[in-house]
Amino acid sequence: MIYNRERAVAYAKEWAYRRNPAYFDFSDLGGDCTNFASQCLYAGSGVMNYTPLYGWFYISTNNRTPSWTGVNELYRFLVSNRGAGPQGRVVPLLGIENGDIIQLRFGNGTRFDHSPVVVDRGLGTPDTILVAAHSNDSDCRELSSYRYRELRPIHIYNVGEA
Repeated sequence: MIYNRERAVAYAKEWAYRRNPAYFDFSDLGGDCTNFASQCLYAGSGVMNYTPLYGWFYISTNNRTPSWTGVNELYRFLVSNRGAGPQGRVVPLLGIENGDIIQLRFGNGTRFDHSPVVVDRGLGTPDTILVAAHSNDSDCRELSSYRYRELRPIHIYNVGEA
């Protein structure tokens, strides 16, 4: 199946400053950025992966996979998924497209901390790429405005069927 980038971006723009009541708001439990990114990915893919523990799905606050809300867990799911749901790979920043995810690492460790959604790839440079995100709610925010140590552009290249 083809990932519908327009739907993913439209969802990001609609909900960047609000919360969809169909999903729990994790802002007070470590942040809502990856929950929001997952919602955008679902809007563009229309397919969840119901594999217990290692899949990617949200049914309720207590019935979801770690990859739905965890930055590093979402990365692992996207790059290793060969089943249902979105499938991604790390690409150079110039390879990013609208509806993709760019994960950011702020600290000194190896874990990444934030999962903004690309709403306008611009020229593929940090000054021209615009993202939407939750936690620090934003839409059309320049990627370069974040003080990150490392970025991880994840391009969604396919959607596996359920």
